[in-house]
Amino acid sequence: MLLGQLTEMSLGDVFFIAGIIVAVIVGLVMLFLAFSYGALWFQAYMSNADVSLLSLIGMSFRQVKSSIIVTAKVMGRQAGLDIDRKLGMSTARLEAHFLAGGDVMLVLRAIIAAQRAGIDLDFARAAAIDLAGRDVLDAVRTSVSPKVISCPEPDRSGKTTISAVAIDGVELRICARVTVRTNIAQLIGGATEETIIARVGQGIITAIGSAESYKDVLAMPDRISRRVLESGLDASTAYEIVSIDIADIDVGENIGARLQSDQAEADTRVARARAEARRAEAVADEQQMKAKVVDSRAALVLAEAEVPPALAVAFRTGWLHTKRSQRTSMGRNRDPQLPSSDTDPRQPDRPQPQKPATKPKEGFE
Repeated sequence: MLLGQLTEMSLGDVFFIAGIIVAVIVGLVMLFLAFSYGALWFQAYMSNADVSLLSLIGMSFRQVKSSIIVTAKVMGRQAGLDIDRKLGMSTARLEAHFLAGGDVMLVLRAIIAAQRAGIDLDFARAAAIDLAGRDVLDAVRTSVSPKVISCPEPDRSGKTTISAVAIDGVELRICARVTVRTNIAQLIGGATEETIIARVGQGIITAIGSAESYKDVLAMPDRISRRVLESGLDASTAYEIVSIDIADIDVGENIGARLQSDQAEADTRVARARAEARRAEAVADEQQMKAKVVDSRAALVLAEAEVPPALAVAFRTGWLHTKRSQRTSMGRNRDPQLPSSDTDPRQPDRPQPQKPATKPKEGFE
């Protein structure tokens, strides 16, 4: 039945119905777009932010938050920034920064703050700083209002003072305050706060170490600041050192005297060790001499033991008697008054015993 009605309709009626269907579809699409993007487009249009409806639709397909882009464009226009599509902060550049993982709103706020402070910061440099992981807004604020860094920083190093020793050996404990300003031109690739703190600490230790006495440092603490500032410690860093102020100086212990005492004690120990070695050597030599004395005594005993056998042999052989007779005869020849060997010279008045008469042996008469 419906097919029959369609065949009975004229060609004009068919086009009319098709037009109505298309109009309804277009109306639904427009209603959807108006519901989804109408508010953003109207905001951009009223702010002259130069954001088209097609751009908003394309952002949806590219997974870009259109609200952030529109808000950034409106902020840029209201702040007087260049949002030209070719040379300025265009919608395409904002989308590219968003897709790269950057913070679009932070970059816009940093650019606006730099413009108000008279700092030359364009979108390309701000976006590069943001993508490098630096807080570009904090960098602009630090460049406008310098911040103070404690040296050393207790939260990072756990120390509250820097220890340095003068030439006279006295230790000084110093706490410094370093005022720095951000150097936006070297913010990309420049060293961070840790490097500034380390270099300032090194400069303070060097300045105190070159002082003849700790009293000179206590009398003129500003000599440390001047010397450290003259060293150019902020080279190749993201900061510019404005001033270095000595907040506190404490006198520590006498490191030089302690080292000398330790050295003297060590020398004493070495001397004692050497004296003990010499004493041990002397004791060993003494024991060796005692052993030699014992050997000599043993040799003497052996020699004394050989004397009686030698005398016995001399008596048996008559050698000892012959020698005595010779001495007696020689003495008698020298002095005729000497008694003969038959008398006892020790008792000249005692009568001498008579020699028994010898009987002639039989058989020899």
